[in-house]
Amino acid sequence: MVILIVVLLVLWLITAVIGFAFKGLVWLAIVGIVLFVGTAVIGFVRRNALRR
Repeated sequence: MVILIVVLLVLWLITAVIGFAFKGLVWLAIVGIVLFVGTAVIGFVRRNALRR
């Protein structure tokens, strides 16, 4: 599960960087950032739930 979350975080980060690198793809960067934050929050919540 942790490996999946890390892979998704890396993919979203790459998507955001590509979006900022190309002028017309700023929307892609925004989508990448939103997905990155969402995945990080879900991973953090699930990780804390597993500890209990």
